[in-house]
Amino acid sequence: MLRISGQRAVTGGDEDQRVAGLRTAVSRLRRELAAYRAEFPDRVIAEDELAALAAMAVHGVPEITRLRRSLLLIAGSIGSVSALAGSLSDVRAAVDRFGEPPRR
Repeated sequence: MLRISGQRAVTGGDEDQRVAGLRTAVSRLRRELAAYRAEFPDRVIAEDELAALAAMAVHGVPEITRLRRSLLLIAGSIGSVSALAGSLSDVRAAVDRFGEPPRR
């Protein structure tokens, strides 16, 4: 049974569904990037930032500012690779579920 309370959804465990969604989206993009055989200049940056996002998702609710920074770097790195656009869009949607970063 799925129960939603505030920003947390519980499905038999105490996992935040935003984190689960982020983990799923990042995993998909990492797989598709690994399968994409053409080289492009900023591939390593995208791979590093996806690894960072995956690590953040393992350790609970990530810091929004850091999520958005990683998303920006990933989008800048692979934004012109149309084959990855769908997965990149899923990562962006997953990051957006965490809300806006706090104002400075």
